[in-house]
Amino acid sequence: MTTPALAADVPTVGGAPMYPDKTIVENAVNSPIHTTLVAAVKQAGLVDTLNSEGPFTVFAPTDKAFGMVSEESLQELMMPEHKEQLGQILGCHVVAANAMSDAIMGMIADDGGMHPVPTVGGCTLQAKMSGKTIVLTDENGRDATVTLADVRQSNGVIHVIDRVLLPKQ
Repeated sequence: MTTPALAADVPTVGGAPMYPDKTIVENAVNSPIHTTLVAAVKQAGLVDTLNSEGPFTVFAPTDKAFGMVSEESLQELMMPEHKEQLGQILGCHVVAANAMSDAIMGMIADDGGMHPVPTVGGCTLQAKMSGKTIVLTDENGRDATVTLADVRQSNGVIHVIDRVLLPKQ
């Protein structure tokens, strides 16, 4: 009797269940809309980090978001000689904290409508609201919208976004 209720409480990303007792990586590998992100995390050597205790907040771009990056640029980034640059880009999607959307919205409100978000990749994103939706602006002025918030993980939280964020270029 409790199994259907439990299943109803487990959010899905791209139709795949995201179990709160699994790590960010353990869940992400099952998401059919995050295959490029998972491949990039593996290529950058970040699997062990994102499987560790955390806590982490990951702003996770979908495959469609990666599709906005030219195929040539993406293939180049995935080359072993660009591992450090790929790691920095991915690090611009990770915060060393467990930041649920209500906390982010509260910080935005407390800061008068814009809140700086320092990432482990050395980028500072700017968080703001567009209606009831969180929008992140990277250091190049590119906006990413949180399309699915608060996907709890054992070592943090994932917020699905619709654009790849980049460090200042």
